[in-house]
Amino acid sequence: MTCIRQTAALAALILIAACAKPAPQQQADNGPVDAHRVALPPADPAPANDDGKAVWSKDGETARFGFPGGSAMLTLACEKGRLVITRPIVAELGAGALFAIEGPRRIVRIPVDATPLQGQRGFVWQGTMDGTNEDTDVFAGPFTGTLPGGGLIKVTAGEPARDIVHRCHAKQT
Repeated sequence: MTCIRQTAALAALILIAACAKPAPQQQADNGPVDAHRVALPPADPAPANDDGKAVWSKDGETARFGFPGGSAMLTLACEKGRLVITRPIVAELGAGALFAIEGPRRIVRIPVDATPLQGQRGFVWQGTMDGTNEDTDVFAGPFTGTLPGGGLIKVTAGEPARDIVHRCHAKQT
């Protein structure tokens, strides 16, 4: 009987030892033993207009935000009483998203769809808002906008944007 008790006690000690945490081991200078190094994903690109050099300009009935002499990063236009917001970055055919605009007083989410532009290949993000919608005032001051796959854009305030929003509102009244 003593042999059975000793065997049971020994088995219990082995089980307890197996459940205990091992003592910490000293790590080598290069990292943990059996560690695998992996490359980190690339850092997110800097927001468009991070340097603050892009500005608003007016081209007929369209306000364009971008670098002077370059292509637009965002456009606002008024068509038949609707404010048309275009973020001219590549969108996949049939895609839809929400363009989140964060201004000083509010956050607005604008449904946008992959839209073909006349005379251009491919699709870009475009959405509309009723010209009388009070949320259109988010475009009157500085704001940031985020779009899936489009990154972040920092937009400064500008008279051309305020003018288009005001004209679009006036066409509805």
